[in-house]
Amino acid sequence: MNEAKWIDISQPLDDKLAHWPGDTPFQYVTEYTKEQTGSVNIGKMTTSLHSGTHVDAPFHFDNSGARILDLDLELFIGQARVIDGSSFTMLNEEMFSHFNLDGVTRLLVKTLVPNNPIHFPADFPSVTTCGANYLGKKGVKLIGVDVPSVDHPDSKELSGHHALLKNEIAILENVMLDSVPDGDYELIALPLPIKEGDGSPVRAVIRPLLLDEKGE
Repeated sequence: MNEAKWIDISQPLDDKLAHWPGDTPFQYVTEYTKEQTGSVNIGKMTTSLHSGTHVDAPFHFDNSGARILDLDLELFIGQARVIDGSSFTMLNEEMFSHFNLDGVTRLLVKTLVPNNPIHFPADFPSVTTCGANYLGKKGVKLIGVDVPSVDHPDSKELSGHHALLKNEIAILENVMLDSVPDGDYELIALPLPIKEGDGSPVRAVIRPLLLDEKGE
């Protein structure tokens, strides 16, 4: 049986990448060229830890929260379900209850916002407290969204972040799902081991699960 191919759902990191207003944009330069060193090119990047596809650590929004290196790696590797929530304007209990989430540990949500890494959307659906609580009751341990944040860009309270933390649900943001069909996949979205980090860029990839991998 042929193995399914991995699908990259990460935003490419380049100087055109949209960034949160006021945050540090991504920039890459070849700091030293092969002509200068005599042997190699050496690049340097400057970036916010929340550039592109990334994981939020609880310390990002809670001074007493865990840093990125404290998070359980098992959260970011394993079976995930992709759902199409593009007909909903909020990621709330009503929205999530439309989908079968029985046995789902990792959930990736396609929203109504088109994937466009060079454009920062002014508005996008956010996770509500009731939505986070519903996911917690269903046993979800990670949510990934295809927008820059699980909270509205104007929010200062970050109720979605805090509600997800209360329910022990990890946060993955800015995944690219426009061309991904609903269904079950294997996910790998490992954050970098940044010891004091409040977040980390990730290379998020998925591949469809074959029937025997689903236990069917």
